[in-house]
Amino acid sequence: MRWRRWLHAAALLAAAPLGGTPPSAIAADAPDGPATAPARRLLLVTTTLGWRHSSIETAERVIAQLGAAGGSFTVELAAVTPPPEPGAGVTAAQVAQYASERAAYADRVRAVLADKLAAASLSRYDAVAFVNTTGELPLPDPEALIAWVRAGGAFVGVHSASDTLHGFRPYIDMLGGEFHHHREQVRVEAVNLAPSHPATRHFGARWNLGGLLEEIYLLQNHHRDAVQPLLALERHPHSGEPGYHGLSWCKPFGRGRVFYTALGHNESVWELPAFQQHLAGGIAWALRRQENTAAPGTR
Repeated sequence: MRWRRWLHAAALLAAAPLGGTPPSAIAADAPDGPATAPARRLLLVTTTLGWRHSSIETAERVIAQLGAAGGSFTVELAAVTPPPEPGAGVTAAQVAQYASERAAYADRVRAVLADKLAAASLSRYDAVAFVNTTGELPLPDPEALIAWVRAGGAFVGVHSASDTLHGFRPYIDMLGGEFHHHREQVRVEAVNLAPSHPATRHFGARWNLGGLLEEIYLLQNHHRDAVQPLLALERHPHSGEPGYHGLSWCKPFGRGRVFYTALGHNESVWELPAFQQHLAGGIAWALRRQENTAAPGTR
């Protein structure tokens, strides 16, 4: 199973995130309404109990910079750095030490989430973003998160947010799709299905991610008519067979809003101004600071 891949990920976990800063022209969610609206509070969750993406630190930096660029939201992190994995040729004592450190790490993840995502804590935030999270995260009250979004909260999911909480179906239903598998990274051309949406109106009719390679998810429990599709492939990313494959979407959820993009595996994608603007527009829509002129899907 995919969550076991962290056992083989020492090289990726050791990779340093790419440098650089997003262009100052990209405002995270410059409002359609009055410019004096107070900054919103976004809880950025990047904890993992499965595969850990080497792009997480880059994602944390980019999202914080997007919020600061427009002065429109501040970021509070729910993040825990895992212990480095032992390399080849380790001794039995080193393996035992790593197992102990890994158990302590899981305890720290539990403590951070208990503090940030408890039912009483959620009232401090306007948005919660799961960015490259993985595994069965030990949320203190999973139902409270769902109820918070349904009552008017904003939820943003990026990339492996759909590879998170597989065992808690209400989360998958809220998100609108679930990771099934992926294959080798490929170059794709996405179709812009919502040219009036803040997350996609800066694209043309198609977007090829600047020609970069990206890891493309094949999804399950994703139904086009239950969301408003934003970006999609019109062919299977590997076989080329015609068909709809969602890459990004949004949806109302009760009185709340959900935005998801499956992109964001690679640091190079996070450094793309076009991807940053895609994410900024999605956050803006979820926070009701920018609106879509097309009719959204219903749920």
